[in-house]
Amino acid sequence: MNAIVSVTQDWGIGFDGQLLVRNRDDMRRFVDLTMGGTVIMGRRTLESFPGGPLKGRRNIVVSGRPDYDPDGVEVASSPDAALALAAGDDPDRVWLIGGASVYAALLDRCERAYVTKNDCEVTADAWFPDLDEDDAWSVESTEPGGVTADGVSFEYVTYRRVAREDAPRKPFIGSLLSHRTTRSKRA
Repeated sequence: MNAIVSVTQDWGIGFDGQLLVRNRDDMRRFVDLTMGGTVIMGRRTLESFPGGPLKGRRNIVVSGRPDYDPDGVEVASSPDAALALAAGDDPDRVWLIGGASVYAALLDRCERAYVTKNDCEVTADAWFPDLDEDDAWSVESTEPGGVTADGVSFEYVTYRRVAREDAPRKPFIGSLLSHRTTRSKRA
C-alpha cells in the first residue's frame, strides 16, 4: 500500500477541509498514479471532492457514522475495516489519500509515500507526519516538479519504508497505531 500527499514546508496538508496549494501538475500526477487502483480516504476527504467519488478508482471511505452511505463508495467503519475491504487488491495499487486521521492510522502499513513538497508555508489545521524526521522512512527518489500558477515551486519526493529489525513493520492487515501524532496550528 502507498500513501500519496501534497505538503507544505512544515508538512501541512489542509485548512478547513481544503488543500493548501493549488497545483495542476500535482493533480495530474495524482490521477496518473491512482487511476485504476483503490483509494482509501476519510469521510471529510470524500466530501471535499466537488465531483463526488473519484472516477476510475475503487473508493473506500472510513466513517464511524453508521448511517453514512453515499453513492459510488464502499464505507468502512474503521481503518482496519477499510484494509479488510482492500485485502484482495494488489497492495501496489492501494492508495491512502487522506485526511490526516487516516494517514495517522494507516501510514505504518505503507511501503511508499509519494510526497509533493511545495516550497511554502501557509496556515494549516491538518498535517502529514514529517518523514524527513522519521527513521522508519528514507528518500527513494526526488524528481523536479516545477512552479504552480501562483508561483510556488515544488518537487516530487518518494519515500520508502526502511526495514529495521528493532521496529518490525506491521502487516497490511493488522493492528492500528496505538497513538496519533498531533501538531498545533501554525500561522
